[in-house]
Amino acid sequence: MFRPGLLKGKRILVTGGGTGLGREMVDRYLELGADIYICGRRKEVLDQTAKELTQKRGGSVKTHAVDIREPEAVDKMIETIWKDGGPLTGLVNNAAGNFISRTEDLSHRGFDAIANTVFHGTFYTTHAVGKRWIKGGDKGSVVSVVVTWVWTGSPFVVPSAMSKAGIHVMTQSLAVEWGRYGIRLNAIAPGLFPTEGAGKRLYPGQEGKDRETAQANPMRRFGRMPELQNLATFLMADGCEWLSGQTIALDGAGWQANGGGFTQMLGWGDAEWEQARALIKAQNEKDKAQRSI
Repeated sequence: MFRPGLLKGKRILVTGGGTGLGREMVDRYLELGADIYICGRRKEVLDQTAKELTQKRGGSVKTHAVDIREPEAVDKMIETIWKDGGPLTGLVNNAAGNFISRTEDLSHRGFDAIANTVFHGTFYTTHAVGKRWIKGGDKGSVVSVVVTWVWTGSPFVVPSAMSKAGIHVMTQSLAVEWGRYGIRLNAIAPGLFPTEGAGKRLYPGQEGKDRETAQANPMRRFGRMPELQNLATFLMADGCEWLSGQTIALDGAGWQANGGGFTQMLGWGDAEWEQARALIKAQNEKDKAQRSI
């Protein structure tokens, strides 16, 4: 779809770029010639991704272990990137976290675990990059990954739905405020693109029901990674600079057909929710163990 070298000369930071959808976008950006920075909390995961993708594609992927919930750490990372060859040309706000829960069962810590990464962390990173673009007179493009719940809401994922809605509004607001500087902001609202981490926290114990879930979509399937990669590339490439302030659903018209997600869990009782909490806790413990290696 895209000519070789389309993104040559671009310098793009992808938050949460070591795994999942972030890694897939990094792969395509690298293939098309961009210089890439990725950040996340697990240094070993970032370094392994950088090694594997540069062996596959060539080019440059540099890693930064940082918790985007910490504004000082984010600003320090962005300053380091600026000193490492000049300003970024693009930012992908991909880092996130989520799990299902009855809202009445949520603790304040559980809510903050999601909101601090998705809402606060996305703003901290966008702000740190944007203010430097403005000061330096540089143009730039921000692409944020949100969800279709920004239009519909969704039960059982209220911290994420609230936070992603905030990013949707940030995209609209800063597209207007920063447009005069040549800074564009857009967002992608993906439908179901199966990834291991998200699946185990959002559909615990539901393995094997993929076909049933896919059949609920008007196109009778899940998203395919090249489709996400292509849209993320289009929003970063030159040639459509008048596109700004938009959130684009990439879900096969799923949200128009089905509204908010997780309504199938409205019939769950205490036993089902207890099982879900146990499975999510086990996955969280597994991830913590990996971070400590």
